Amino acid sequence: MDTSERFRAAVDDRDLAALGDLLTDDVRLYSPVTFTPFEGKPAVLGLFGVLLRTFENFRYIGHFTGTAQTGTDATTAPSAVLLFRAEAGGKEIHGIDLLHFDDDGRIKEFTVMVRPRSAVHALGEAVLAGLVADGLAPGPARS
Repeated sequence: MDTSERFRAAVDDRDLAALGDLLTDDVRLYSPVTFTPFEGKPAVLGLFGVLLRTFENFRYIGHFTGTAQTGTDATTAPSAVLLFRAEAGGKEIHGIDLLHFDDDGRIKEFTVMVRPRSAVHALGEAVLAGLVADGLAPGPARS
């Protein structure tokens, strides 16, 4: 079973420990709702914990493999694209996960893209609330 298949199984099982075993220590995750990527295994696993609680009816519906240029250092790396469908905040989400692998087969870069825009907005609000609840992001400033 390759890394992308093990990743799918870990997501299906909602197994954060198994997900952590698949990530490099310096993994970088590009989110559709933030400009700045999540960097490092603790930050990415924290985000995955929130996502696994936020997405409803999450399922992968397709899988493509090949190579692609990474955003981090513009090197060409083995890659996989996983197509998914889910719901969040009452919105149907269509998305892809783009995974780039290091020489050992672990995930070094992860990009998530979703549509439509209303789903991106609903997902962003739900994920921010989860990150704040888990102490991974500051809450809104109060006056």
